[in-house]
Amino acid sequence: MTCEVPLSRLLDAFETVVSPSYRVFGLVDAGVDTHAPHADRANWLLSAPGMVYLQVPPQVIRASVRLESWSTVPPASDAQWSGAEDVEVELPGGDLALETIDGGQREVPLILPSSGLYRMRWQWIFNRTGGPFTSPLAGCREPLPMPSGHEEKLNGADQYCLVQIWRTAANEETE
Repeated sequence: MTCEVPLSRLLDAFETVVSPSYRVFGLVDAGVDTHAPHADRANWLLSAPGMVYLQVPPQVIRASVRLESWSTVPPASDAQWSGAEDVEVELPGGDLALETIDGGQREVPLILPSSGLYRMRWQWIFNRTGGPFTSPLAGCREPLPMPSGHEEKLNGADQYCLVQIWRTAANEETE
């Protein structure tokens, strides 16, 4: 008897453009009372229950964003990125919105399987023609890497961000 590993399937995708404010934009659960997470500003992703914010360089005015909902862990990309981080977040309502401090929330019609605990893989790249871009991380103002290969996805934006989301198994108790 052999055990087959289930293949990951792309369930839904949504693309949009966002204008970050105060050097952040976030993906939030629309049913959660959002607030700026008190997180370590030395990390790219700032998270709290129901929300994940990405810090962006001060030079980013427009970010092209692709959100993907997956059945399980999506396949790893062999593409080069300026940066990438994973985070786990509780989405109690499962209705997503993109949020900026100045613009408020904008509904995202991305279908998630259910509410609950999710893993998110954030990957981003900067527009080589708009650089150099400097790090927004606390205590770090170094120029950021800008590998080639995503020019068509940038579509004139300063940054392209791919966010892959999948449900994680609930904490399982072992007997």
